[in-house]
Amino acid sequence: MRALASPASLKGVLSAREAAAVLAEGLCRGGADAEELPLADGGEGTADVLGARVRERVRVHDAFGRPREAPIRELADGTALVESAEVIPLDPERLDPFNASSRGLGELIGRVRAQRLLVCLGGTANVDGGAGLLAELDALPAPTTVLCDALVPLVDAARRFAAQKGASSEQAVLLERRLLAEERLRPYADLPGAGAAGGLGAALASLGAELIPGARHVLELLRFRNRVREADLIVTGEGTVDATTATGKAPGEALRVCREEGARCVVFGGRVVCDLDGAETAELSGDPSLARTDLVALGERLARAG
Repeated sequence: MRALASPASLKGVLSAREAAAVLAEGLCRGGADAEELPLADGGEGTADVLGARVRERVRVHDAFGRPREAPIRELADGTALVESAEVIPLDPERLDPFNASSRGLGELIGRVRAQRLLVCLGGTANVDGGAGLLAELDALPAPTTVLCDALVPLVDAARRFAAQKGASSEQAVLLERRLLAEERLRPYADLPGAGAAGGLGAALASLGAELIPGARHVLELLRFRNRVREADLIVTGEGTVDATTATGKAPGEALRVCREEGARCVVFGGRVVCDLDGAETAELSGDPSLARTDLVALGERLARAG
């Protein structure tokens, strides 16, 4: 059996690359010929799965004004790449969406010197509609493509995601009003991806950037469809499989490609809240400390059964 180990990250537990390695180990133990191809949705961890090398490190500020270093990376074709989560990451120790700023990402982008720029959005602490970034940047340094981990309009930056950044339901309403009051963002408010990373999608669009679905672009760069055509089994997954998995996340995009190619696809999750059309699902124990053991066992079981 030829198997493709293509998970996304199990956030806070295993990176996509780590998850792919232990899953492939299990597949090989079960007798399969396994290939590792970790995935990402355009947000946190995208640079790693694309193999982007660090070109330089820049002194910037995090979401709360604390100094930190963040990398400017480079793809093989010379395209510069920056990840918002490496600059203004969501910090569980400080959840304060009213004061979290995107300034640091503006500082980082302002230092880019390249012919093309890829900005990866997701995993940030801010819900400022890019106000901090726009205070730092008058223009983008190069033609810019933005990979959005969530293809949502601006209003959803507060409506759907503010709670995970520390906002109560009442505070989310106030954040929503603040976002929609930004006149500069109004022409871009309904763009898919405008609400990504606390509204940074809309802010970057206002500077002329193109917003695109992150997971789809990442899979294209990885030539995922070609790998699927060569495999008998594709195993993908993430921490929680739910209704959002099929709406722009990497495992959902992988499943879409597999359906189109008529390939067998198994989607795992630490938790599986719902079934996905056209996929077998497999639920792990849900215990983060057992994630590695769970994935090895899953791979071995699928290979032997196949």
